[in-house]
Order: sequence, then structure tokens, then C-alpha cells
Amino acid sequence: MRSLNLDQLRALETVVELGSFTGAAQKLNLSQSAVSTQIRELEERFGLQLVERLGKKAFATEAGREVIRHGGLIAAEAENLSAAMRRRREGWLGRVRIGASTTALIYHLPPLLERLTLAHPNLELVVTTGTTAGVAQRILRNEIDAGIVSLPVDDPTFEVIPLRDEQLVAIFPASMKALPKSATPAMLAEHRLILEYARANVKLLIANWFAAAGIATRSAMELDNLEAVKQMVTAGLGASIVPESAVGDERAKADLIVRPLQPALIRTLAYIQRRDKPDEPGFRIVRDALMTLRRPGAQGSR
Repeated sequence: MRSLNLDQLRALETVVELGSFTGAAQKLNLSQSAVSTQIRELEERFGLQLVERLGKKAFATEAGREVIRHGGLIAAEAENLSAAMRRRREGWLGRVRIGASTTALIYHLPPLLERLTLAHPNLELVVTTGTTAGVAQRILRNEIDAGIVSLPVDDPTFEVIPLRDEQLVAIFPASMKALPKSATPAMLAEHRLILEYARANVKLLIANWFAAAGIATRSAMELDNLEAVKQMVTAGLGASIVPESAVGDERAKADLIVRPLQPALIRTLAYIQRRDKPDEPGFRIVRDALMTLRRPGAQGSR
């Protein structure tokens, strides 16, 4: 008995669609005996009757309907495979999956992604957001290929390339008056703090900054999105500490009061990937593009 193949599944689907072995043979450009053989081989393989005749018409049994349903899924995947191989023949560079912190995705990646898309239309990019820990775990599971995250990343499985250092700043609602020129841990401890949630690396840097001054941080609110943090501060619900790039646009400057931190606090954006990641052409193109984010002096979190 031959192995299960797409022709057998197609024959069953066509017989049931047309209600006729003769009609199926004509549509598939086969002899009626060839169609009958394909149906018989399917029935012998599964040990079940898949087609029954009622009068002059052929109908699927309940088992036959289930085979047709699964056969449709198999045929769709086979078409996806053919399309993927066709794209590769025609110069498709593949799919590259990038994980990024919200800040990196919103404030650093858009111009770079636009340039990549225009320069390489045969390259498919998939970009998702997450915390450093989340992105790292997805890279380990091979769900994404590379990440732009905040340091530290200490797992030796990863190749880690610092890209740029960025000042963190304090933000307050625009309605707040008589603020000092810089924000110290003691001064910020007097405000309700709205911060990113605990697994975010920036949150850990902030906690250590307060701890160095002998102050334990207590968040009034924790959110998983910097834009949401800014909205809450704008609404007067508290103050926050965010990367400087998050408050660089004119709207943010109008809605918020920004103050440098004293002492200064710096986070470092870095590129990470598995050390054993294959260096395929599409991936190499994306990696080289992400390296353009690199700025002199990025040495890791301090």
C-alpha cells in the first residue's frame, strides 16, 4: 500500500464535492479506476469506509468528512510550503523576528525598520515587544531571532553588544510648580511613583538608584507600557523615571516637566542573540542594520 499522499486526499474531496467518481475522474484528468484505487487505498489505510453510495450519488461518511477536513489543513500547509520555496527561488530573504523593549520599538527602531523595508522588500520582519527577561526567554526558545533590550543580560548563552547609553530622567505633571532643577532620590520619594512593572530592567536600575541613597521604593502604580506611564503622569497621578528618549517629542515637553536625576542614572540598550545563531543572509542584513544604533562609549549599565 502506498503512503498517504495529497492526490488521495484530493480525490476523496473531489468525489464528495461532485457526488460522482466519474465526474471526479474527469475533473482530475484521471481514469475512473485510478480515482477508485485512491479512495480504496485511503479506506484500507484507515480501516474505515469513507464514501458511501446513495442512489447514483457518492457521499462522505462521517469518517470521510473528518478526513476531508484534515486533508484541507494538510493541503493548505503544502501550499504554504510551496509558496515559501517559491519565494526563496525568487530571492526571498526569509523572515527575521526581533524582540524589543517598548522604548526601543517606539523611539529608536521605526526609522531603521523603514529603511530596511524599502531596501529589502523580499525580507519579512516580525517585531514584538517585551521586557528584557521576556525577550531573552523567547530567544532561548527560538521564538525570536534577536533582541534590543536593557542591560544587564548575564546569561553566557547570549552574544551581547552594547548599543547606546541613555540618561534616565524624572517626569512630573505640567501642573506641578516650584520644582527643583534636578530630582534626587529623597525628593522623588515624596511623590507617588508610577513605574514600569517589576520585571523590567529599568525598574531594577531605578530600585538600585533609590537603594544607594538608603531609600526603599514603593510604587503607587506599575504599568507595562511607558506611554501609559506618561499618560498617568500627565493626568497628575504621580511622578516617574523614564528614559530620556521617551520625552523628546514636543507633545511630551508640553504635557510634562522633565528634570535630570541627581546622581545621574544611565541605562544601556544592547543587542542580544544566541551565540549559536546561524548567520543566514536575511538575519545578517537585519543584524548589520541594528548595529547602526550603536553609539561610541556604550559600555553596559553603570
